[in-house]
Amino acid sequence: MASASDSTFIDHDAAESVAAAIQRHQRVLAACRLCDGMMPPVVMGRPVVSSVLLVGQAPGAREGPAGRPFAWTAGKTLFKWFAPLGLGEDKFRSKVYMSAVCRCFPGKNPKGGDRVPSPVEIETCGRWLEAELALLRPALVVPVGKLAISRFMPVGALKDVIGRVHRVAACGQETDVIPLPHPSGASTWHRTDPGKALLADALALIGRHPAWRNLL
Repeated sequence: MASASDSTFIDHDAAESVAAAIQRHQRVLAACRLCDGMMPPVVMGRPVVSSVLLVGQAPGAREGPAGRPFAWTAGKTLFKWFAPLGLGEDKFRSKVYMSAVCRCFPGKNPKGGDRVPSPVEIETCGRWLEAELALLRPALVVPVGKLAISRFMPVGALKDVIGRVHRVAACGQETDVIPLPHPSGASTWHRTDPGKALLADALALIGRHPAWRNLL
């Protein structure tokens, strides 16, 4: 795998092979019914070969009918963050592979909001993320939200991990991880300091990363 400082990424022939493997992977993922009572999976990413992998938490109620991730309010905020870095929503979706910790909408929490996936659901669904990491061998991973970040590193407080580049071993390979907070409208973390400043630092690091610049 090329390191984050290398300028060489997947060559054309290799990209065609990986694209075919990703298409097969997504067909199997779309048919997954491993968790009883769950909605059909949202196939998070287009079958695009990318050196940048975004990892969300789990789809919301609207992502299933829309058939794509970040299709509602949180997505509007997320893509506003990336637009100044040169990738508006359409271009982002065509250039960055979008993955997630869990692929099915977990349902509503009786106390309000969406239910957090259970440890069993997270473990069961982990096979899909692991397969994507192995296929794409991304030079940059951008986990969005605490649940997604925790798949790559221990998380106590968000302020301790956001705004930095972390070199992490994932599926037996080294990759750079730049975490982001979740763009939920219910959260004030990314709109008030220190979260607001740390988010700006993280986005600047993403914009300067060689893997990101290679997409522009």
